[in-house]
Amino acid sequence: MPEFAVLIYANDSLHAPEATKEELKECDEHFDSLVTTGRMRIAYALTPRDHARTIRAAGPADGPYGAGGDVVAGFYILNATDIDEALDLARKDPSILTGGGVEVRPVHSGGVVART
Repeated sequence: MPEFAVLIYANDSLHAPEATKEELKECDEHFDSLVTTGRMRIAYALTPRDHARTIRAAGPADGPYGAGGDVVAGFYILNATDIDEALDLARKDPSILTGGGVEVRPVHSGGVVART
C-alpha cells in the first residue's frame, strides 16, 4: 500500500518536555485512532521552536528554519490506498482545529536506515 507523509504545521509544537498528558490529550487520541486502524506506520512529535537550531551558509543560528509563522511541529507516515484516502485520514489532525494545518505528500522512497 502506498505511503503518505503528513507534515503538521502549527504555531508551535505542544510537545514540550514538560507537557502534561492533559495538554497532549487531543494529539494522543488522534494518534491512537490511526494506530488502531493500522494506517499509521511511524510518527514523531517535535519539540517547540525554541529547541531548534538551523544551519545556513553563514553558519548555525538559534530557532527554526522559517523566520516566522508556523513551524513543522511533527510528522507521521500513513498507509493509504491513494492521496484522497490519506487526506481523509489526516483531516482529523488536531492542529487543523487550532489554526494550523497539515501537508500530505506521497512518499517516494526511504525508511528506517539504522536502529539504535
